[in-house]
Amino acid sequence: AVAAVARRRGWPAPLLLVAAGLLVSPLVPPVPLDPELVLYVFLPPLLYSAALDSSYLRLRDVKRPVALLSVGLVLATMTAVGLVVHLLLPELPLAAAFALGAIIAPPDAVAAVAVGRRLGLPRRPLTILVGESLFNDATALTAYRVAIAAAVGGTIDLMEAVGEFLFAAGAGVAIGLALAFVFAWLFQRTRDSLVENTLMLLIPFGAYLAAESVHASGVIAVVIVGLYLGHRMHMRGFGTRLLATSVWQVVGFFLETIVFALIGLQLVTVIQGIRGYGAWEVALYAVVVFLVTVLVRFAWVFPAAYLGRLLARHDPPPSAAHITIVGWAGMRGVVSLAAAFAIPAGVEGRPMMLFLTFTTVIGTLLVQGMSFPALIRRLGVSSERELYEDRLAEASAQQAALTAGVGVLDRLVEREGEPDEIQKEVIDQLREKSWRRSLSAWERLGGGTGPGGAETPSALYRRLRREMLQAEREVFVRLRDERRLDDEVLREVMAQLDFEEAILER
Repeated sequence: AVAAVARRRGWPAPLLLVAAGLLVSPLVPPVPLDPELVLYVFLPPLLYSAALDSSYLRLRDVKRPVALLSVGLVLATMTAVGLVVHLLLPELPLAAAFALGAIIAPPDAVAAVAVGRRLGLPRRPLTILVGESLFNDATALTAYRVAIAAAVGGTIDLMEAVGEFLFAAGAGVAIGLALAFVFAWLFQRTRDSLVENTLMLLIPFGAYLAAESVHASGVIAVVIVGLYLGHRMHMRGFGTRLLATSVWQVVGFFLETIVFALIGLQLVTVIQGIRGYGAWEVALYAVVVFLVTVLVRFAWVFPAAYLGRLLARHDPPPSAAHITIVGWAGMRGVVSLAAAFAIPAGVEGRPMMLFLTFTTVIGTLLVQGMSFPALIRRLGVSSERELYEDRLAEASAQQAALTAGVGVLDRLVEREGEPDEIQKEVIDQLREKSWRRSLSAWERLGGGTGPGGAETPSALYRRLRREMLQAEREVFVRLRDERRLDDEVLREVMAQLDFEEAILER
């Protein structure tokens, strides 16, 4: 219900869900956050959905800033937070403080990307944020495992930690690529949209478990499979693509609403665990850790952006506005909370670690998340130029595709001989449909209006055809209600009309 209201009003649903969870947490029984539920059930499909929806080519273009953020910034944040927490709380072992730093380090870009897309954030900063969120969990979770092992065992072997990190990343990539090739081979032989989409629902869980079972990075494995299959989605049938879009939109919406509501609902559970500290004292610790987390990101992104420019001269020069937006988009999410809840009970200072994680997650989501739209507007960042270029490229591509399609039609007509009257009518309809689609793409460059704000032919066609489709649907439903048409037949004709309306909406 909260997410539905947010979508209807154009508000960022993740932030509203967190706020709602905080408000109702004292009024409902405790809602446990099971770390394994988050890491093994929620995380894999959310990562896979984001990877499918990402562009491998665009991510390749921003690989340097993504690597600097998803590896370098995570380790820098872990180190800074760990040292500051150890100074604030000397009784907390250094290994446990570094574990807290690893927990807090990885941002979750879901809220930032949702706001950015709605407000027309340019493609490059959006791609950087998405790429960072896809890969930073792997770095953070690996560092977290090393730090927790040290907190339990009492020592940190730096070379062993580096070796574990390299193995986790390398093995995750290898397993992801191997599974990607296997599933791509399977999809080439199924050609069944229902079977393929059922397989796709299982892929993220299989990839994650396969990697984690050998202590590799399940996050990287899932992301690699998703990027590979998403890049090759054009090779699937149209039914698979249409169904996959709907399936993953529903799965993503459902899981994200649960995840962000769960974050807010942990308020009472987290506060009840704090013993032996005054209210102002823990509030001070929370504010300091939050500020360190935010400031380290800003201190990192500006030098990293210009360093990336020095390493790759062909990259576009970094924009201060874009860098500022990336720096402010460091909202934390449910992975940090799940890792905090997974801290073994024997680790000294566990309740305080959980509390500081929770306050940092809530602080970044509410403070940074709520101010993120105002920052984008204040900086005047817009994707209008990109949108115009996209429409121009689409119109040119439609023109080229029209020429190719009409050429094939002409060759088929020439090969099959002189058509009769009915065949001529069909051929003319095919030509007209191709020309109308190409014309529609060019008209969108003008926003769907002609000179003087007049309705363009394509806009007029879509408006009138929608009215006709609604009238046709009413007739079919009336005939069904009169028992002159079976429900199965109604579903078939409704699907045909729905597909046509979907094309009109496009």
